[in-house]
Amino acid sequence: MHSWHPTFPSKRDTPLHPLRGVAAALALAGALSFAGNANAQAEGVPQNLPTIVLQSGMHIVRAAVAQSPAQRQTGLMFRREMAQHEGMLFVFDEASTQCFYMRNTPLPLSIAFIADDGSVVNLADMQPQTLDSHCSAKPVRYALEMNQGWFAKRGVKPGSRITGAPFKAAAVSAPAPVLR
Repeated sequence: MHSWHPTFPSKRDTPLHPLRGVAAALALAGALSFAGNANAQAEGVPQNLPTIVLQSGMHIVRAAVAQSPAQRQTGLMFRREMAQHEGMLFVFDEASTQCFYMRNTPLPLSIAFIADDGSVVNLADMQPQTLDSHCSAKPVRYALEMNQGWFAKRGVKPGSRITGAPFKAAAVSAPAPVLR
């Protein structure tokens, strides 16, 4: 990790022309303002991501898709409300043990960790604004966050299936079973 230390000009390094110093200060202020706006968007404002339709039995879910590392890291942070049929699907590049926490997340959520074929591996209820870790019981590529209690109210439990485009693609790319 690198640390930044400001250096202060000596008397002999001071600009001779007063406008050179003003121009440098304005350029620095502009750069800091731009960085501040990017930070404000990343931290404090809920994400607006593309959505897909998933299904659990007869229940339809409109899920925002968090696919990039930055999208997954932000997740549902700062979201104050979410319709009952809405959620967020987290898509990872490779199956591994996935862990989630609720920093900056004011909504109580439930999470389903989902295998490539759409089967639910395990579920967890997560309390708002906590750093408690909630992890998949085995390596997975998908996790679906919904309002707390959504899965329980609909009878979704480990072994249940979630269907939709991501899981169809996984089924198509999976090798066909060998019959002997």
